[in-house]
Amino acid sequence: MQSYINQPDGVFPSVCSLDCPDQCGLLLHKKDGKIIKVQGDPDHPVTKGNICNKVRNMTARLYDPNRLKQPLKRIGPKGKGNFVPISWEEAIDTITSKWKDLIEMHGPESILPYSFYGNMGNLSAEGMDRRFFHKLGASMLERSICNAAGSVGYSYTMGGSFGIDPEETIHTKLFIMWGINAVSTNMHQVTLAQQARKNGAKVVVIDVHKNQTGKWADWFIPILPGTDSALALGLMHILYAENLVDHPFLDEYTVGAAELREHVRQYDPATVSAITGVPIDDLYELARMYGTTSPSFVRIGNGLQHHDNGGMAVRTIACLPALTGQWMEEGGGAIKGNSGYLAFNINALRRPDLLRNKATRTINMNQIGQALMEKENPIRSMFVYGSNPALVAPNANKVQEGLMREDLFTVVHDLFLTETAMFADLVLPATSSYETEDFYNSYWHNYVQIQKPVVEKYGESKSNVELFKLLAAGMGFGEQAFRDSEEDMIRQALDFPDNPHLEGITYDSLSRNQFVKAKMQPMFPGKLPTPSGKIELYSERMKRDGYEPLPTYTPIIKDSDLPFLFIPAPNHNFLNSTFSNNAKHISMEKEPKLHMNAADAKTMGIAAGDMVRIWNGRGECLLTAAPGENVLPGVLVSQGLWQNTPETKQHINSLTPDRLADMGNGAVFFSGRVDLEKVQQKQRNV
Repeated sequence: MQSYINQPDGVFPSVCSLDCPDQCGLLLHKKDGKIIKVQGDPDHPVTKGNICNKVRNMTARLYDPNRLKQPLKRIGPKGKGNFVPISWEEAIDTITSKWKDLIEMHGPESILPYSFYGNMGNLSAEGMDRRFFHKLGASMLERSICNAAGSVGYSYTMGGSFGIDPEETIHTKLFIMWGINAVSTNMHQVTLAQQARKNGAKVVVIDVHKNQTGKWADWFIPILPGTDSALALGLMHILYAENLVDHPFLDEYTVGAAELREHVRQYDPATVSAITGVPIDDLYELARMYGTTSPSFVRIGNGLQHHDNGGMAVRTIACLPALTGQWMEEGGGAIKGNSGYLAFNINALRRPDLLRNKATRTINMNQIGQALMEKENPIRSMFVYGSNPALVAPNANKVQEGLMREDLFTVVHDLFLTETAMFADLVLPATSSYETEDFYNSYWHNYVQIQKPVVEKYGESKSNVELFKLLAAGMGFGEQAFRDSEEDMIRQALDFPDNPHLEGITYDSLSRNQFVKAKMQPMFPGKLPTPSGKIELYSERMKRDGYEPLPTYTPIIKDSDLPFLFIPAPNHNFLNSTFSNNAKHISMEKEPKLHMNAADAKTMGIAAGDMVRIWNGRGECLLTAAPGENVLPGVLVSQGLWQNTPETKQHINSLTPDRLADMGNGAVFFSGRVDLEKVQQKQRNV
């Protein structure tokens, strides 16, 4: 294994491990064996040396004095944070002894792994851990908290996670950023759009909040939450009515165009305006702009899929480029995600053939609070890594109630004593991505990248691969799968002839070049991986699966009579709960605010800087009011997952519902309702 650990000084190639579509190439500056600076790699073809503030200040996180250095054992009540150091030997023996007892008494289903992509390295997120829990026979986790609904919806239309090459968007003339705060969450798409802007391109942003991306746009269109599919259908109505559709493209590359044309007659501008809050004149202007500008590109974000109707919303928007034939134009089309091009041999990495308990149950991660409170066949142990459910999961008070159970044996593997770790029986120190070997595939651009170890492991921290090898040995698992090295696993994963786009991407080529691009070719002319091989405007598969076969608007669930729709959006300097505990990043973000419409604020006697309380039947939060014109009346937006204490009460997921979306069993963070009142005047500027 190539490593830079033994070189104490110098500049070394790296890759950003954060759950972000950009997946930047990095250069790490070392002095005396420590990373002293993180900068972008100017040679990376997409990210080209530009990185965000989150990563530019990564050293503050790597060497934070609160970073865990050794295993800890709880000695006080759960949630109080009283721990003492123990050895790794004691930690592994404690875990495996407890699990052997649980398996004997209650079966392996009594144990549940809980993880997500806190580190996007494939070995870290879905490698030795999956092999281990398959062999153990533990309950399975349905990891659908992020993009599940939209991915399923998009696949019904396009057959998989396939869009245009983002590098082509320098040729785009019209960008529609739909439900994505790209300035904060996809900055290099913004960079590409800026290049296109110099050649006359226009940028339209459609969102519920005039965030940094909305302010950057040439035209910001505010929309009521959960009405995105209605807006897309209204645009289709006008495109058909004014003959702005590409009939030859529809005839050759789609199914259902005639049915769709009749279907969208009901979505006339007056009806759609009443649903979405978008003025009728704006509907016409946007539709005509989209129908007459080529190439045009729709960047479909994560936000809109976090509604009850999120899958159908994405499925509907994905139909738009077909109506105007934009898939045939360089710089035209759409991107929801591009992971289909970089699909690797997931079975070789995860080894589902090792599954001991073929009939084991599956638990949805969005409903972990409910699952932890089940009385029948309860979860008796939870192993958390790469995630922080106490902060990131919906209906957080229910999650905390479950984590407080004294009979729940909880282990957390992380870099810090997270909100979840406060409830753990054992806490294990994790490596950063810069201390381990792994490979990465973006879900936006089309490059696979490799990470070689750059610095020594921090304290006694261990990677996920190391940890699950130790646990496998402790459980007596003897298969070769638990002896494979990181290099072995990467080679196995990239050996995947089923995906011709991976041709030439191997462990050796990555080791030589740091990043290698997938073999790309135009989507059309060609055959899509849909049942028909075409873009499915009408989907028989959806009909068989119990959905409307044509794009349809269904309102989000009104889960109470409370007056405000609440959107807990991401902020600029955190990534979910990552960085929310680091002083540098907190200082850049300043404080959690509640964005509300100025008319609502005036009616309620609320001024900028006032402390306000928002609540529903699940919980309450105290936030700083930020009235203005950035949201429509009846809408409230707060950005970021902030650390929570009884004094601050700023845990916004205490308000979010844990029901499941229409597709993919995804999360519906953005479909909750709250009420609002002023608490006190704050003497500060907003």
